[in-house]
Amino acid sequence: MQKRQIGRTGLRVSTVGLGGNNFGWKIDQQASNTVVAKALDLGVTLFDTADRYGTNGGDSEVVLGKALGARRKDIVLLTKFGVDLVDYSRNSSRSYVMTAVEASLRRLNTDWIDIYMIHWPDYGTPMEETLRALDDLVRNGKVRYIAVSNLETWRTVDAVWISKHFNLASFICAQDHYNLLKREAEKDLIPALEHNGLGLIPYYPLASGLLTGKYSGGTVPSEGRLKENFLRLGNQFLNERNLKIVDALDRFAKTRSHTLLELSVSWLLSKQVVSSVISGATKPDQVEQNIKAAEWTLSADDLAEIDKITKPD
Repeated sequence: MQKRQIGRTGLRVSTVGLGGNNFGWKIDQQASNTVVAKALDLGVTLFDTADRYGTNGGDSEVVLGKALGARRKDIVLLTKFGVDLVDYSRNSSRSYVMTAVEASLRRLNTDWIDIYMIHWPDYGTPMEETLRALDDLVRNGKVRYIAVSNLETWRTVDAVWISKHFNLASFICAQDHYNLLKREAEKDLIPALEHNGLGLIPYYPLASGLLTGKYSGGTVPSEGRLKENFLRLGNQFLNERNLKIVDALDRFAKTRSHTLLELSVSWLLSKQVVSSVISGATKPDQVEQNIKAAEWTLSADDLAEIDKITKPD
């Protein structure tokens, strides 16, 4: 398994990570144990979760903590905060951060969090207040690095400036929606991340299954887990444009003896700003597929043709 540095830090992680959004929701502890064990065996070192994941808030962290066990020391653990687990309001106040981190440490059964990430922005709390709280956590060793997700580009840049101005711990990466079907991040976010030395960890790298290759001919299954995913996400991925692009990408991959899944992951990793591709899994063989997908090195001609297929008009 290859590794990359996150941004301009010395922290190195596997190019393929494991997402914990299925733990404690779609799969139970026993099934999660087998998925985590397979990931560890294959060299995955970045494990991503959040205090909001699971059937109930905190379930994913509990399941992942148990599944890692003594192997916790061998991996980079990323978890998120910022959404109240009771009323779902956004909260990144100092008081909330200090309470949330202790709860996550307890659920994950660990003494430290490698990357602590703001999950969703809280516009009612000044960014300086949140950053000062996170800086204290870094200084006392409970958190080693901090990061952000779903923050507008200008706010991300502003947060970097605040950290520099007040000599506070600064974000090392951002986690945002980015894949072959959604490339808006290339307009402003990615240039800003590159300029400020932050890495990118894309979420929805496979468009909730649409880029796995399980669809053909522009058809969508009438039932099953993937259909349920799309309904849960408001069908945001299912539209005529995306289905046409998926068909074209599938043909592109097949003419080169590869799968759409391999194309989707390898394309993301062709971007140097991408630190790791996080994908969820409910079965060990899905972990293997995700890792194998990262092995294709796309040529400049490949990338140019992909741009013609996927770039917005």
